Amino acid sequence: MKRLAIVLVVLSLAQTERTAHAAAPLAGSAPNIVLVMTDDQGFGPVGRHGHPWIQTPNLDKLYDTSLRFTRFLVSPTCSPTRSALMTGRHPMRNGITHTILERERMTLDATTLPQVLKTAGYTTGMFGKWHLGDEEPYQPHNRGFGEAFHHGAGGIGQAYDCSCADAPGNKYFDPVIRHNGSFVRTHGFCTDVFFTAALGWIKKAGQDDAPFFAYIATNAPHGPFIAPPKNTKRFTDLGFGLQEAGFYGMIENIDENVGRLMAKLEAWDLLSRTVVIFMSDNGMTGGGSGKGVLGHTPDGTPMEFYNAGMKGLKGSADEGGVRVPFFIRWDGHIKPGRDVDTIAAHIDLLPTLAALAGATPPASQVEGRSLLPLIESSDSPWPDRYLFTHKGRWKTGENPDDHQWRGFAVRNQRYRFVENSALYDMLEDPGQTTNLIEEHPDLVGEMRAAYDAWWKATRPLMVNEGVPMSPTRPFHVLYEKQMAAGGIPDWVEPKL
Repeated sequence: MKRLAIVLVVLSLAQTERTAHAAAPLAGSAPNIVLVMTDDQGFGPVGRHGHPWIQTPNLDKLYDTSLRFTRFLVSPTCSPTRSALMTGRHPMRNGITHTILERERMTLDATTLPQVLKTAGYTTGMFGKWHLGDEEPYQPHNRGFGEAFHHGAGGIGQAYDCSCADAPGNKYFDPVIRHNGSFVRTHGFCTDVFFTAALGWIKKAGQDDAPFFAYIATNAPHGPFIAPPKNTKRFTDLGFGLQEAGFYGMIENIDENVGRLMAKLEAWDLLSRTVVIFMSDNGMTGGGSGKGVLGHTPDGTPMEFYNAGMKGLKGSADEGGVRVPFFIRWDGHIKPGRDVDTIAAHIDLLPTLAALAGATPPASQVEGRSLLPLIESSDSPWPDRYLFTHKGRWKTGENPDDHQWRGFAVRNQRYRFVENSALYDMLEDPGQTTNLIEEHPDLVGEMRAAYDAWWKATRPLMVNEGVPMSPTRPFHVLYEKQMAAGGIPDWVEPKL
């Protein structure tokens, strides 16, 4: 085990030197950055990924004009991925072992992506879903974002018996949003509202000399599956039920807003100065059941059977639970139309964007790698590595160590080791149909040892275990206080 650790350290140091050399043309170029992350969309529901009935012309165009990481891996659920993106390290090392019950709160000891970018002169704004703590110290305007326009909890209208709760009675249409610490009432569908707010901020920020970072994290297509009537009609006309129409209608509405974003960036002459990234936060939703999204297509085909041929949905440690789209476009700087098949992950976002910005990430915190070498050239040296997945979500008060060997996976470039009982060759068998665990005992032993060492190093950082539940719902308390002090004003929609 000591020998393995020494080898990994040597490889890491060698990679650091190679990365610095290979990434020189892009490193420090300080472009504007727009990161769009959808909620529960997963990999499959994109036209270019072969989806049989959804129409995403704007995402398809973004796909065509981007470099694509085809094996981009995240966490099985919402908060974990968001925290990895914000910190460059595994979610459990941020204290996040669930999406509710105080275990969705990102440790206050972490340095966040916007804080890192600010050291390189960036202005920062986030719009949509935060889901990393609703208590005031955990809120985005206290974690590095100069502009924060977001809902609470893990979804609009959600409320649990803990601190994780949105504004009371909130809906997908005309939602009450927290804007820089105060509530405002918006008008329209939530995704349209978030993109409009982001575009208004981008329009202003794009006129300044300083580069900007805009993080647009949609609540859609998270359940409940509600979309504007204009987006559901095509599906109901085809014979889909309201649930199916809502889910796919939300994605087609996202597609419209991506088109609106790209059109405005072009109109404002920002495309040549702006990196645009599109991704999702976990695998495609299983509607909470794990048995498929929402029912059947008009011809009777179970919808669960279209997930780009992958096993697993949201909440699963299999490939389908953690593989998402990752498109990155920068006109004139990143060559479009190329696929990168090397595994990459959410923990790589912070070091990648920090390298672009010319910022220095906190070395003791970040465990991801800058992807700039792979973005610049598919021939860049890139040592293999292990990526660790654990879905967490054990009951409050239970000993995490009792769940170490459940709901986990270890992934390298070729193999996925799942649940301590299966090994799959992801190059030859991407659908995980043939268990090879008996054929590769040495590899399985190495993966088990690596995972065990990772767990033991991670366990002390699970800082939210055993903490008491909050006696209040902070968003409810703040909402009622603002109502008593004069009410909730209408949000002034920016002119675009």
